[in-house]
Amino acid sequence: MKSPCLLCGGQTNPLHHPGLKADYRVCGKCDLIFKEAADLISSDEEMRIYNCHQNSIQDPRYVDFFERFLNDAVFPYVNQGKRGLDFGSGPSPVLAQLLERDYGYSMDIYDLFYAPEKVYEGKKYDLITSTEVVEHLRDPKAYFRLFRTLLKSDGILAVMTLFHRNDTIHFLNWHYARDRSHISFFTPKTMQYLAEQTGLKMIHTNHERYTTFMLDEAWQKMPESNQKP
Repeated sequence: MKSPCLLCGGQTNPLHHPGLKADYRVCGKCDLIFKEAADLISSDEEMRIYNCHQNSIQDPRYVDFFERFLNDAVFPYVNQGKRGLDFGSGPSPVLAQLLERDYGYSMDIYDLFYAPEKVYEGKKYDLITSTEVVEHLRDPKAYFRLFRTLLKSDGILAVMTLFHRNDTIHFLNWHYARDRSHISFFTPKTMQYLAEQTGLKMIHTNHERYTTFMLDEAWQKMPESNQKP
């Protein structure tokens, strides 16, 4: 049965994960892999998985995890403004705490389960971070459109999610797919498509898990000497 890609509408191929007893679709156009609707878990089960995450700003390994992200995907590109939003902050908003404590940011946090008030409404941000979030989203394009509306003219969006390798054997043995709350999987090609469809410009990726965006019109107005590849 034909099932178009949820992101680009392109043709997809089926992929069954025997270990998870779950079915996925693989898009040949934008590289998105997404779980079939029939195999999505309930909100209660999703919450149970999230509640198992025990992360703290007192954990140096977890802080280092974010420091690597900041040094690769944020600080080389961010403007001088210090107003930020951590979208999908989780049960313990360590990244927002880190940005406030060590880097002078004033951070808002939003999380569907743990901080559900939409504090971002009517605001604009110098920095939006979304770490280990987009793999949980059924409709990532809608969220990227939202991010675009929340960015200041020179703001940046920095996203962290582990990229798949376009390799079926790898995917079937991949720890990232074994998390049943993970339903969407990306590559840099997917991120490029998302940018093009939502008025963003992808200005950086490390081809493993980090991607940085800015407003496309801001990029177009920027002198070539200032454009970071």
